[in-house]
Amino acid sequence: MPGPLTDDDNAPRGWVLPLLALCVALLLILTVVHHWAALQARLADLGTVQLGLLASLAAGLFTAVGALPVMVLSRIRRRVEDALMGFGAGVMLAATAFSLVLPGVDAATVYTGHTLSAALLVGAGIGLGGLFLLACHRYVPHEHFIIGPQSGADPKKMRRIWLFVFAIALHNFPEGLAVGVGFGTGDLAAGVALTIGIGLQNMPEGLVVAVAMLALGYSRWTALGVALLTGLVQPVGGLFGAAVVTLAAPLLPFGLAFAAGAMLFVISHEIIPESHRKGHEGHATLGVLVGFIVMMVLDVALD
Repeated sequence: MPGPLTDDDNAPRGWVLPLLALCVALLLILTVVHHWAALQARLADLGTVQLGLLASLAAGLFTAVGALPVMVLSRIRRRVEDALMGFGAGVMLAATAFSLVLPGVDAATVYTGHTLSAALLVGAGIGLGGLFLLACHRYVPHEHFIIGPQSGADPKKMRRIWLFVFAIALHNFPEGLAVGVGFGTGDLAAGVALTIGIGLQNMPEGLVVAVAMLALGYSRWTALGVALLTGLVQPVGGLFGAAVVTLAAPLLPFGLAFAAGAMLFVISHEIIPESHRKGHEGHATLGVLVGFIVMMVLDVALD
């Protein structure tokens, strides 16, 4: 069966979707910054668990927003898909650094009273987060959209749709976890920035999921619905992360670091390799740079 991505002349022009994604990102940032004082006042009345659940749900819904073009498109160019995936990787890299690792070091310094001890604690958390995702990828049957079946999964025995769902769940749970833990610091600006960043990363992922579903013969509405369902894994991670750091406050630095390690694993093991697989490294790298800059600007603007 032919794949959902193509480089032929019948596919949409290559610059349309990346430009649209960038416009959406900038519009979202400007809107949040403009209404930040009012939004901050509303969020201040919510508890950590409520914030983690609602924020991760909002981020998860961005998956369906990103999948909306599937209602009019059947294919996207490979180079466009790689650029969009790169954009998501850049956003996640910046979110990991500015919204998870640095707050994690600050929180660990408060508990340990020593900068080096705090750095070592965060480093251990990052390593364990990455190892946890490595174990999940090794033992949970799933299928990547480009690389193919993993972990010995047999497509003849398992419907490909469930292999896809498992793959996206592996991505979305740690992202939801990061959002939930992120609000545990009490820094609303950092939590909101992380939520928007994860949401922006979910948009190209939702489009890829939906287009892949079309290639498997499913209807446009079904493709959109499956993209939405994959995004709804994130509130599960968000609720879990927020609940843990609320019930055991000393775990906050480790929770931030663990989520950062899981995010770094997804970026390095999944997103970047897949965006480079078809020879469009330049487009993917440009996407990483733009995504990183967008997330950095968002983080600074809300500080």
